[in-house]
Amino acid sequence: MSFRFYTSAFSRASRAFAAGTFIIGLLLMGFGVLILALPDLFAFLAATVFFLGGIGCAITGVKIFLAQRKLDKMSCNDSTTGHRKNVQIHSEEQ
Repeated sequence: MSFRFYTSAFSRASRAFAAGTFIIGLLLMGFGVLILALPDLFAFLAATVFFLGGIGCAITGVKIFLAQRKLDKMSCNDSTTGHRKNVQIHSEEQ
């Protein structure tokens, strides 16, 4: 008679985790061998990724700068009048 403290679901989950870890380990070893075999290609790919990321950051920065400039111009034009047009304050006395 065998007495188990865990269910078969726990056993399946641990086996699936072990299989996933094993596959990831094999993939990492394969990438390591490829990097050793072709260092120039992977250096070019890394440089490309960083360059494209830099372009994306620069474009986002320019967009934010232009949007802020537009907001500053809008707020500058509104503050010269000192009040807003067509705004009425209603207060009810009780």
